[in-house]
Amino acid sequence: MPPRGRASKSSAPTKGAAKAAPKKKDVAAAPADEDDMYEEPFKRIVRPENQLELSETEMKEEITRVLTANDPNVPSNVTKYHYKDQCFKIDPPGPSDSLAIHFTMDGCALHVESSEAKDQENYNMRKKDEEEEARKVAKQQAEEANEAFEEETAGSSRNQFNYSERAAQTPATPMRDRGVATTPPSIISFTQAVSQWEIYDAYINDMVIQGQKDQMLKQQAGAADKKKTTGIASLDEGAASGGGGGARAEKDDDMLHSKKLSGALKILERMVNQNAEDEIFQDFKYWDDASDQFRESEGSMLPLWRFKTSQTKRKQVTALAWNPQYTDLFAVGYGSYDFMRQGTGLICGFSMKNTPHPEFEFFTDTGAMCLDFHPNHPSLLAVGCYDGNVMVYDVAKKGGGGGAGGTKHGGNGPIYASSAVTGKHSDPVWQVRWSPVEFAQDLSFNSISGDGRVTTWVMSKSELKMEPLMQLRLPADGTMESPSGLAGGLCFDFHATKDHLYLIGTEEGRIHMASTAYSGQYLETFSGHHLAVYTLRWNRFHPDVFISCSADWTVMVWDSKKKAPLMTFDLGSAVGDVSWAPYSSTVFAAVTSEGKVHIFDLNENKHEPLCEQKIVKRAKLTTVSFSERDPVIFVGDERGSVNSLKLSPNLRKVEVPTDDDGNPIPHDERKVQVDKMDHLLGSLA
Repeated sequence: MPPRGRASKSSAPTKGAAKAAPKKKDVAAAPADEDDMYEEPFKRIVRPENQLELSETEMKEEITRVLTANDPNVPSNVTKYHYKDQCFKIDPPGPSDSLAIHFTMDGCALHVESSEAKDQENYNMRKKDEEEEARKVAKQQAEEANEAFEEETAGSSRNQFNYSERAAQTPATPMRDRGVATTPPSIISFTQAVSQWEIYDAYINDMVIQGQKDQMLKQQAGAADKKKTTGIASLDEGAASGGGGGARAEKDDDMLHSKKLSGALKILERMVNQNAEDEIFQDFKYWDDASDQFRESEGSMLPLWRFKTSQTKRKQVTALAWNPQYTDLFAVGYGSYDFMRQGTGLICGFSMKNTPHPEFEFFTDTGAMCLDFHPNHPSLLAVGCYDGNVMVYDVAKKGGGGGAGGTKHGGNGPIYASSAVTGKHSDPVWQVRWSPVEFAQDLSFNSISGDGRVTTWVMSKSELKMEPLMQLRLPADGTMESPSGLAGGLCFDFHATKDHLYLIGTEEGRIHMASTAYSGQYLETFSGHHLAVYTLRWNRFHPDVFISCSADWTVMVWDSKKKAPLMTFDLGSAVGDVSWAPYSSTVFAAVTSEGKVHIFDLNENKHEPLCEQKIVKRAKLTTVSFSERDPVIFVGDERGSVNSLKLSPNLRKVEVPTDDDGNPIPHDERKVQVDKMDHLLGSLA
């Protein structure tokens, strides 16, 4: 309740003023003539009758007013009977009853003169200054980095593994807007239903029009040239097809099996695959491990694709060969190394442009253990099988295969095949390799088998002719015993420049150097391995260096002029395959039965690999091969899969000689690699 009602000093007259009021009234009495309009106004104080009279002490007393939260309009003595305590209790007033809202407004606006608005304005100005300062610092750092990069890369040659698009290297010209007032074209709405027979009719009409154009071109040719060309074509067609010209013409008229439709479908298939696997294709083109710049002697590999089909699940990858002309195409041979689990073999051709499905497939009666493409005829593929037979396939030929074995293997069989009548190996063929092409001679390839024979196969007009090249005899010390008196051959490799020179790896762990001119004896024998030698590879750049891997867990680097190995690497498990890199004379890769890939660069580290990465779990790796064009490595395992992995920058360094100022100088790439290997050999001497 407010205090006693009393007027304030400013509004109510005081006690003294009340007493002086009559005096004031007497002094300022009303004039006689109240109607005089020129008389000044006067002030009359009238004291209310009920005005409270206070003494001087009471008037000087200060009373403090206290505002409370109690609403005088809400009763505070409401009493209710409490049944639990069995007595009457006073209820407190509810919050809804005592709440009085005078003004409310929802919003985030601040008054411009309030302290909150000033704090917010100061914060925005401080934040703007910080952003401007950070922008200046970033711009200065970018300019310094650009200047350092230009100084570092001034005049350097283009990296062969740089996949930057040409459009990204050209400045983008600004777009210009030009308005032209023209008459808009007429708009016509039409609908059409597309069905299979309408598509078929469209293709047929297109073929008819194309045929008419070809006929007109033939009619324009001269009569003499036309007669001569027609005669030669008829003779070649008759000799090749044996009177099957009508069948070929009928096949060309078949729209569903035409080359034009097949090419269109192949393009569409590759477009769909690239869209579905866009992330992998982006990694394949542009991925580089950024952490390589912080580690000088280490690298990594990024998994890309896994090539496999439903028919290769229970087969092992036994061989891998790259096509010499189409660098994205490679053939894979499938079989089994286990004697108790033998079955049919399979040969698949995969392309990095069409990863989900193989480009071609060939089936063999037994496992395909080795493959090799002809260097000058990329469609010819030599194959060695587990039963000792060798075959030659034409991968570009989709129809029936001629020659021996064509009827046995069906319409998609080999064009040449060995047999027990014409000659064959008695043990599995572990490696085949095409011979260097000589003038005016038939094509030929060599093979090595576990029966101890190195054989040359000559492709004549009707059959494969078998010619023995060398028989692998046992060592003279008699430490090895064999019922046939011959050593089992596992691998061989011909010299890059000396066509007559080749190396042989045996099951006894020996490496022999032989020549095609001396088939009765070895030129040299290298002893170092204690178990079977699985792979031999001459160095791609240096003519005297080769590498070998064995089941005794070791990889050895050899100099053909020395009998002892130059370097030995123990990988902790059986080494299935080894391969030199195509871009460096000191880089090689090896795969082991633990499922690991080891990549060495002898120029960087002579003792440990730059990368040791596990590719598969609880499976053995059987083959390894570098891509000839791309920085990708391909690894085959015993589960029928071929895994592709991209190499990080530290694993694919290409040395470029520079002058004192750091600018690249013209050089011979092969000579640089040879000098690098010579320097390595000199440090090991």
